[in-house]
Amino acid sequence: MAETGQRLLIVDDNKVNRLLLSRSVEMLGHQSEIAENGRLAMARLNKEAFDLLLLDIEMPEMDGFEVLEALKADLALRDLPVIVTSSVEGLENIVRCIELGAEDYLPKPVNKTLLEARINSCLEKKRLRDEQRRLLQRFATREVAQDLAEQGFSIGGRRVEASILFCDIRGFTALSEAQTPEESIEFLNAYYTLMFDAIANHGGIVTLMIGDGLMAVFGAPQALENTAVSAVSAAQDMFAMMADFNSERIAAGAPAIRIGAGIATGEVVAGYAGTEARASYTCIGRTVNLAARLEAHTKAIGCELLIDETTKNGLGATLESRLIQGVEFTGFSEVMDVYSIATSHQAN
Repeated sequence: MAETGQRLLIVDDNKVNRLLLSRSVEMLGHQSEIAENGRLAMARLNKEAFDLLLLDIEMPEMDGFEVLEALKADLALRDLPVIVTSSVEGLENIVRCIELGAEDYLPKPVNKTLLEARINSCLEKKRLRDEQRRLLQRFATREVAQDLAEQGFSIGGRRVEASILFCDIRGFTALSEAQTPEESIEFLNAYYTLMFDAIANHGGIVTLMIGDGLMAVFGAPQALENTAVSAVSAAQDMFAMMADFNSERIAAGAPAIRIGAGIATGEVVAGYAGTEARASYTCIGRTVNLAARLEAHTKAIGCELLIDETTKNGLGATLESRLIQGVEFTGFSEVMDVYSIATSHQAN
């Protein structure tokens, strides 16, 4: 059942039509606003939020067809439901309105019973779309939600240049065994809150969480100017946040938490993997594998942040690094040089 008390914009150059439609809308329990032509309507739509548009076709300055075209081209307005109310006859005009995104078409003079049914139906569809959008924003990052809105959903990926970051907590198994499951979940929620904030502040998105470990990508689905700088800056913030977090834990008598991270930069295939029924946004490729190996290698050599040579080259002279030569990684045929970066709390 559609909600009552919604806000409708009536767009019609005829004053009598505006007044009559406005009265009908208000008798249904909704709030009505008016615009005398399409240009004025678009100006209001770009500044104010409305739940439904009642749109005439024949108007000066900007007609109904032009309004529908403008709405369809605007990502923020394309889902606004529109009911065309017009005296323009002809099947081709009705078809054109529907093709341009109108939900329905009511001929003038508008039948009040049909108007009520169409308004209720459109508002219910909008309520469901809004609920889907809220769920998407809750379970997907802002960037993925935007990519879905702009590009639509399809299984598959595209090649992009990106930086991949892997991070996990050192000794998490022992830590979790020393506390209750409820305490472990509460701790992980606090930990992920800090990590997500650092990653998002530098344009990255988290694409994978496994226990205490996470994978983040910088450069997909939204491009970044310098993915290497963004990823390393995010990692620095992550370590700085953990230093502050540990100060609070130690003051409360809890053990300090140590994390390790690896970053690699290069080509990845980014997109939606899974099925039409269930899928997630992810990245695959050699760069992803290398970032995972770098994170794992931090444990072997006792450092906190390792990056590959491509990432190092992308940083320029912004950060000092220590060269570690001749490292062999499982699954990679070549021996490679990697670099250790001092984290923020190490530098202080």
